[in-house]
Amino acid sequence: MSSISPTGPDSPLHGTQHDSPEVGSDHSPVAPGEIAIGVIIGRASEYFDFFVYGIASVLVFPQVFFPFEERLEGILYAFVIFSFAFIARPFGTVLSMAIQKRFGREAKLTAALFVLGISTAGIAFLPGYESLGAASFVLLAILRVGQGLALGGSWDGLPSLLALNAPANRRGWYAMLGQLGAPVGFFIASGLFAFLFSSLSPEDFLDWGWRYPFYVAFAINVVALFARLRLVATNEYDRLLEERELEPTDVVELTRSQGYNLLIGAFAALASYALFHLITVFPLSWITLYSTQSVSEFLVVQMVGAVLAAGGIVASGLIADKFGRRNTLGSCAVLIAVFSGFAPTLLDGGRLGQDVFLLLGFVILGLSYGQAAGAVTANFEAKYRYTGAALTSDLAWLIGAAFAPLVALGLSAHFGLGYVSVYLLSGALCTLAALRINRALEDRD
Repeated sequence: MSSISPTGPDSPLHGTQHDSPEVGSDHSPVAPGEIAIGVIIGRASEYFDFFVYGIASVLVFPQVFFPFEERLEGILYAFVIFSFAFIARPFGTVLSMAIQKRFGREAKLTAALFVLGISTAGIAFLPGYESLGAASFVLLAILRVGQGLALGGSWDGLPSLLALNAPANRRGWYAMLGQLGAPVGFFIASGLFAFLFSSLSPEDFLDWGWRYPFYVAFAINVVALFARLRLVATNEYDRLLEERELEPTDVVELTRSQGYNLLIGAFAALASYALFHLITVFPLSWITLYSTQSVSEFLVVQMVGAVLAAGGIVASGLIADKFGRRNTLGSCAVLIAVFSGFAPTLLDGGRLGQDVFLLLGFVILGLSYGQAAGAVTANFEAKYRYTGAALTSDLAWLIGAAFAPLVALGLSAHFGLGYVSVYLLSGALCTLAALRINRALEDRD
């Protein structure tokens, strides 16, 4: 899932400023709002795809692909495969950068569209364990890797272009726009599964009903990638990307020259990314295993939470523009640390406690995640910003979110909910440490 990353003295991470003219000046007819539309479309489609898979990992895959295991172990196995896309995504980014350098941006996005379509449609048509045996979940893992490779290749540079051309006093506002794709994608995915789960018999849902969201995901991702392909293929956008030096660079050179920036950028957003799946995917697994609350009703509560998260994301733009993006990120990390202390009590507090955990967590997630993307590119020199933005986002998701549902459910099921607190607290501490290191480097410079 890609990110928007403004630069400037207000950014959470220091970096070299690139003094190109604002979009819309001189001969360019392109405005930041137009770029924002492309960013939101792309991000919403990606989040929808990932949430469809995440929800299916709890409600479907244990019975369809791991019926030989108990429900807990089946969900844990599904969460292992869930992480494969995040592991594959950096490799997809590196491969796609090589394709773009040799064949162009349009060829790269077309290849990503093809692989993503094949992988998502393949999951929708994939027979279960009863038909294929162990080959069913092996193929599921392969298709999940394909999704990760494709989404790594879908990086189009639009978030960085938007950030670089946002008005200086509205960078926080423009940074949060692309992040709205998360609650939009989650709202639609949760609503679709809630409808199917409540409308169909358990047999029909597990037989064919669960496949419908993957058909929808396939259609949405194809349309979204075509929309972005049309956008970045225009002469205006091609010129703007070249003006801002948003072109691929050698990954080995980037790592040697800017490796510390990759790590700082990844860890600076860790609190938000850790909270992300602990509010969306993990609670659903906990509820299905250890609560009597209806799955459909719980998904509706999560949809309400998604609306609150969207409000928090919008508010984060206003707050960041007034108080600074680094201050906003640091303050939200402290909020996440405090929230982590109440997580076990709320999750174990019956339906009311679980709903409070969800809704409060979504509000904090919105405030934090709305500006978390600023940790991606602000450290990088101009020529490294395009590749650096993609790889730092990939690493942040890999470190912070890829294994969150697996670790949280595994530890809490075997050792207690207190380990959810430890996991969240560690993410908050990593964010605060990364921001402190960045401030020290900035003061030194």
